[in-house]
Amino acid sequence: MPAPTHVPDLTGLALLDAIARTGSLGGAAHELGLSVQAATARVRAVEQLVGTPVLERGRRGRRSSRLTARGVLLVEWAGPVLAAARDLDAAVATLRPPGEGAPDGEDTGSNPDRAEPVVLAAGPTAAESLLPGWLVELRDGPGGRITLLDTADPATAVRDGHATVGIVENGGPLDGLHATTVASDTLVLVVPPGHPLAGGPGIDGAELAATPLVSRRPDAGSRPVLDAALRDVAGGSPLARPIRELAADAAVRAAVRSGDGPAVLPRMVVGTDLATGVLAEVPVHGVELTREFRAVWQEGTSPQGTARDLLRIATGGRIR
Repeated sequence: MPAPTHVPDLTGLALLDAIARTGSLGGAAHELGLSVQAATARVRAVEQLVGTPVLERGRRGRRSSRLTARGVLLVEWAGPVLAAARDLDAAVATLRPPGEGAPDGEDTGSNPDRAEPVVLAAGPTAAESLLPGWLVELRDGPGGRITLLDTADPATAVRDGHATVGIVENGGPLDGLHATTVASDTLVLVVPPGHPLAGGPGIDGAELAATPLVSRRPDAGSRPVLDAALRDVAGGSPLARPIRELAADAAVRAAVRSGDGPAVLPRMVVGTDLATGVLAEVPVHGVELTREFRAVWQEGTSPQGTARDLLRIATGGRIR
């Protein structure tokens, strides 16, 4: 997929949004920490990129602080992009190592419980599917900082004291840990609308095990859950070799939409594609494709501060 060629940078879009809210180029520049000269240059760059004036001109050709009709339209279109960028910013902040301070300008709050980040241990699936929404709710609510410890064994990380909270998605006992379910999801077989399997009665688990799929890489995302379920119904036969193995669910979705082949993905990942008809779900019979996510913390402890707030968000308020 080629890179966008007519999209202004985020600072330029944020500047136009601020002008729309404040009614002032100077006020918008101050809000973003820019000089008026720098803000004017940003506006000029946006206009050159999109090919249309975004601020009205006065009689002498000087830019005013009023958006043109097309400038207003651009601000409206940019709203979801800026919102997504702010949400991404909250998620990216978790990638900072625990020993580093907060980024410049980030308010950690006056509560000493929030001065240091809480380490959350999670595998890629939980980090990709669940963590972003929790972080946005944490940011917009009580605040606090989370640092992600990316690990295939969150339970051990919590037992060993390397993380305060973990998110596990494998079944079985969790000795020495408190655990509570925070989410469950179903893996679904998806194809483009014109695929031969679309609209049919579906396939059984053994057929799925023998079907080449576009897939995540081994041990990544929901691939381990899928492989384990298919081995149970394959009758000792080897699983079909994947058509392609990709690094992220978004890449798998794009490959399926492009017609590379079918894929099995979490419903939470493809829900919008199914609702809009971009992808079609193929029923799968005779195999259990449900997974459960559980939050864990050490027995005998009671999470406090940001850790407690995160658990409240993750459990829908069940943790007190």
